[in-house]
Amino acid sequence: MDTTTDFWDAKQYMHFSKERLRPALDLLAYVPEQEPQRVVDLGCGTGNVSALLKARWPAADVLGVDSSENMLATAAVAVPECRFELADLAHWQPDGLLDVIYSNAALQWLPDHPTLLPRLLSFLRRGAWLALQMPAMHDAPLRQMQAELARSPSFAPYLRGVPQHPSILSAENYYDLLCSRSSKLDIWETTYLHTLCGADAVVEWAAGTSLRPYLDALPEDKRPAFRTAYAEAMREAYPQRENGVTLLPFKRLFIVANV
Repeated sequence: MDTTTDFWDAKQYMHFSKERLRPALDLLAYVPEQEPQRVVDLGCGTGNVSALLKARWPAADVLGVDSSENMLATAAVAVPECRFELADLAHWQPDGLLDVIYSNAALQWLPDHPTLLPRLLSFLRRGAWLALQMPAMHDAPLRQMQAELARSPSFAPYLRGVPQHPSILSAENYYDLLCSRSSKLDIWETTYLHTLCGADAVVEWAAGTSLRPYLDALPEDKRPAFRTAYAEAMREAYPQRENGVTLLPFKRLFIVANV
């Protein structure tokens, strides 16, 4: 995926801000108490997590890095106490060693994790921390149906150039990759059962992130048909309850490593 391409809709993404923020808070809770001087929020998006990092470590220089101008424009206004930088996350590097690299739901978009994660560890001083969280939804209907529709005859001519979401590694593979490079390593998975309200709530969830590359690549007159077909599949996969709630099981993988 070209991480410099701006797919992200900040307003739509923040529609489910409470649900998206919960795993970020869970991850932050596992970073031990310390007094870091240089903290990076890698894939900072709208800056809501950057604000949490600054609140926890007020004396630290907190830098948010993202590839989306749309997201960073929102972040700069919302969190003036932090700095923000536009960069391709796959190739970004700091100008010195860091105390914390924190990444919430961003690195799953980048390929070649066996190279990427050791590279990020190399940016940390001894005793520093890498903390990251990624959706592990590549096998779920939410993501599978997007790729299936993109391969269908109706849409394939327009979507051949849209890269498929790179699958993240298994928890065991991340352990094997990082254990010899870390003095402490904690890896776990959590499935959040999100209770979404409203019509086609799962489509609204995906519209802020994973559905955007497909819709943006389609001609304008083809987008309604793609979204309609996706909505029909999501209603079948995630049926709305009698009380109007749609349950979305959402699995995430967490890694906290001390170098």
